[in-house]
Amino acid sequence: MKKIVEIVPYDPNWPNIFKMQGQEIKKALGNNCIAIHHVGSTSVPGLAAKPKIDIIAVVLDLSFPESQLEAIGYAYRGGFNIPLRKCFTIRTTNRNINLHVFEENDPEIELNILFRDYLRKYPDTKDEYSLLKYKLIAEDSNHEKNTSIYQGYTLGKHDFIQNILNKSGFNQHRFVLCTHTAEWDAAKHFRSYYFFGPNNVDDPYTWTFNHPQHKHLVLYKACKIIGYAHIQLWADQRAAMRIIVIDEAKRNNNFGRKFLQLCEKWLKSLGVKSIHAESRQTSLKFYLKNGYTKMPFNDPESHESDPNDIPVGKEL
Repeated sequence: MKKIVEIVPYDPNWPNIFKMQGQEIKKALGNNCIAIHHVGSTSVPGLAAKPKIDIIAVVLDLSFPESQLEAIGYAYRGGFNIPLRKCFTIRTTNRNINLHVFEENDPEIELNILFRDYLRKYPDTKDEYSLLKYKLIAEDSNHEKNTSIYQGYTLGKHDFIQNILNKSGFNQHRFVLCTHTAEWDAAKHFRSYYFFGPNNVDDPYTWTFNHPQHKHLVLYKACKIIGYAHIQLWADQRAAMRIIVIDEAKRNNNFGRKFLQLCEKWLKSLGVKSIHAESRQTSLKFYLKNGYTKMPFNDPESHESDPNDIPVGKEL
């Protein structure tokens, strides 16, 4: 069954639902919870929206047991395309909630608040956003009015959201798993321009784009993609950094170091105990500066290594 999305006019009761649920969520998380925010379209008065309340819970430590929220009826859904996030949902007759949990200072918190506040401040932009939603729904003639395929609806809003974030002054770095076509295009560009193109060969590993053990991530600075990483998850709580690269124009700003640290933090949250790489000589200094040491690569698939590469690794 295709997942569809429904858009309804603004309901003035949505803030009340948020307030009641926010209190319950904060109580369940205890002292670990330091803030609760109403975000998404239901947080903007007058804006048509999916009838689902989006809530951000800010915590000191994201490693809390999911059972704390499951005890009050929430179902854990993972993180979807945002690595350092825990998502929960509840779907009952009087509670239709999407709960996003982030650690303090995660840039996704500011991103959501700035977007919300911009729409609250500028009614014309809010109305433009409403029209875009209905337009995306109407483009799918296979469904009734006010419904659309979920993925097409979500991705169709991408450019509008990026434009508002630029206007709002959002300027942090963030990393996500490739989802939007622009992110996949960036991943292909980085792979071709920096790795396979110089050797005059086509990328032989595009099959990894649809493989569950291969993760492709991009690093944003504000709304511009400036980096890319390809990570392979191995058995025995190990992972391989197949590629990590920053755009040439953005180097020497510690973006590579920050990107690597974010990837390591995410992998550690997944239970990965060690990360491994086969480093070019030109990249060895980068790895060594970030705590890596020379360590056998031990590829479980026994792929032949380039004799010029240097195997390095790090315990997480």
